[in-house]
Amino acid sequence: MSGFFHFWREFFYSPTNAFVSQGVSYEWSWFWSMLIGVLVIALPLMLAVAMIIYADRKIWAAMALRRGPNVVGPWGLLQSFADGLKVFLKETIIPTSANKGLFLIAPIVTFTTALIIWAVIPFAPGVVLANVNVGLLYVLAASSLGVYGVIVAGWASNSKYPFFSALRAAAQMVSYEVSIGFVLICVVLYANTFNLSGIVMAQQGHKLWGLLNGFGFNPLLFPMAVVFLISSMAETFRTPFDLVEAESELVAGHQTEYSSMSFALFWLGEYGNVILMCALNAILFWGGFLPPLDIGFLYWIPGIIWLFLKMGFFFFCFSWVKATVPRYRYDQLMRLGWKIFLPLSLLFVVLISGWLMFWRYGAAA
Repeated sequence: MSGFFHFWREFFYSPTNAFVSQGVSYEWSWFWSMLIGVLVIALPLMLAVAMIIYADRKIWAAMALRRGPNVVGPWGLLQSFADGLKVFLKETIIPTSANKGLFLIAPIVTFTTALIIWAVIPFAPGVVLANVNVGLLYVLAASSLGVYGVIVAGWASNSKYPFFSALRAAAQMVSYEVSIGFVLICVVLYANTFNLSGIVMAQQGHKLWGLLNGFGFNPLLFPMAVVFLISSMAETFRTPFDLVEAESELVAGHQTEYSSMSFALFWLGEYGNVILMCALNAILFWGGFLPPLDIGFLYWIPGIIWLFLKMGFFFFCFSWVKATVPRYRYDQLMRLGWKIFLPLSLLFVVLISGWLMFWRYGAAA
């Protein structure tokens, strides 16, 4: 019995070594540990997507003094699964003039890019699928691929409204990824690493005499935390930045010609990206899996619970904004990205690098 518990304890922190200790070759140990790690992340993520769609609708309903989903299952908890079953049973219709291959590939690209970034997300100390040194660069590169699903869907549909949506998506993604890049430079300068686990640990005891965990408590980095939060809403095409699928202008944007599971994959990818951005906001600025205060007894609570609580808070912010803030005009969207966020983030790169040169490296000299 002790050997059984020892195996699972070792499996939690190093699954490859756990399989090797049972006599499995290293190559097969690595393969099985990676496969199990992918499933352990992907399957709960799909369940989480169903639950946050339900939570999203409940939050909107509460803010509009409505009840929201309340019929299917207890308190309406099974509504998302009923919607998924309904979509699954519908017919997949491909427009006659569409490019069939690209039309079917587009939702797969959107869904896949929403999943692959989770490989480098640290859920607790040492609990990460791929603890790579350039994790933040991987996140930036992989998240940029998501727009290709929207662009390909808009072009392959061979329809006016999806094509307009694709053009908007391309311009919007470029506009806000520039400022996000400068925000990430600020974080890397302070943390001195691109590794996401290293960035989280660099926030331990960061401010107020070592009491607060999080770069967001730093007056120099708090404005960048706000810029990143707003830009992450724009990156995921959430209100008030949902010009890509503005129903009053573009029917349903790039999803107009889609039905059945191809339509559902877009929804899974969209909400998967929303959960991811909530996780990145928590990891980059608010301590990730660390408790908010650097006090001993708070570390008794597992880090993954702290991470999920922070993600839940940011998801509430996303829903709150969607329920209350009206949609921007397109010129307002572009002005915010290019004339406000870009100069502001560039200014803070200069301020933060100058501050660190003076205090961190100037003192050493």
